[in-house]
Amino acid sequence: MTETLHPELAARRRAMGLMARATEAELDAPIAALWPDHGARDLKPAEIGLVMLRGRTGGDGAPFNLGEASITRAVVELPGGERGFGHVLGRSKRRARLAAIADALWQAPASRASVEAALLAPVAARLAADKARIASETAATRVDFFTLVRGEDAR
Repeated sequence: MTETLHPELAARRRAMGLMARATEAELDAPIAALWPDHGARDLKPAEIGLVMLRGRTGGDGAPFNLGEASITRAVVELPGGERGFGHVLGRSKRRARLAAIADALWQAPASRASVEAALLAPVAARLAADKARIASETAATRVDFFTLVRGEDAR
């Protein structure tokens, strides 16, 4: 089943995914520098909970419960009415709130381009570099198997 998303929804999904994977410093520095007086107020203060991680046998087989993971979420609202939602793995309330602020700022037309350039682009670049590094390390350990001719087959 292929899911077709409205372009705005797809863009927000991408942005929120990057915000969720950003470090606290990657969120904090641009927000503090560019929007020190953002005026976000907590609609739902950051809270910590657990989610059940599900897996599938062989990637597409029967589902099973893999385990639990801590997750933190927050909801904020800017003075302009934009509501931001932050969900991050782990127990960092500050990081979840910063992700929510970044989401709200991304929704505001006046600040979207700045959020993309100052916050999301560096996170995307770091994630791409990490992926390339891991692929390079994996490729370095690759073993090419070949068949040797056994002694009794050499005749």
